[in-house]
Amino acid sequence: MDGFNDAPPAAAEAALLGCCGSVRWARRVAAHRPYPDLDALLAAADEAAYDLSPTDLAEALAGEAAGAPPDIAPTRGSLAAHTALRAAQAAYEARFGHVFVVSLDEVDPDESLGLLLASLRRRLNHDPDEERAVAAEELRRVTRSRLARLARGDDPAGEGVPGGYTHACGIDHT
Repeated sequence: MDGFNDAPPAAAEAALLGCCGSVRWARRVAAHRPYPDLDALLAAADEAAYDLSPTDLAEALAGEAAGAPPDIAPTRGSLAAHTALRAAQAAYEARFGHVFVVSLDEVDPDESLGLLLASLRRRLNHDPDEERAVAAEELRRVTRSRLARLARGDDPAGEGVPGGYTHACGIDHT
C-alpha cells in the first residue's frame, strides 16, 4: 500500500487503469490517497465504480484485454466446449457491443469453463440495460481482485492469477 500511496499522481492513475480502464474512475480513486489499508481502497473503488456513467463503463469495458485464461485454455475442457465458448462469446459481443466480463474469484479452475458457458448463455437472454448493470457489477468484482494484487505489489493484470475473465477477441484471465 505504501508504494501506491506514495506514487506520483500520474503513476497511481496508470496503475489504477490496469485495474479498471475508466480514466474518471482511476483519477477519482487516485485523488483520495492515501488509503490506510486495502479495505479503505476497496471501499473507495467500489464507490467510484457505482458512479460510473454509461460512457465511463463503455470506456472500462473497451479497456479489457483479450487473451486466453491459463486455467481453462486449452488444456481444460473438450474441443467442443471451447468451440461453444467461442460461439457464445461472439454472440454476446454482437448482441451487447462490448466484452464479456465475469469474476472467477474462488472458482475451481476445473469448473471455470462450465461456469463461463452457463454465465454467457444466461446473460445472452438479458435486455441491454439489464446486461449493462450485470457487466458493471462483474467489472467491479474483477477490479477488486486486481486492486488487491496491486496493493500486494503484484501486477494487477498478471496472467495466471485468479480474479476475472474478460472477452474481446480472445480471453484474459486476470
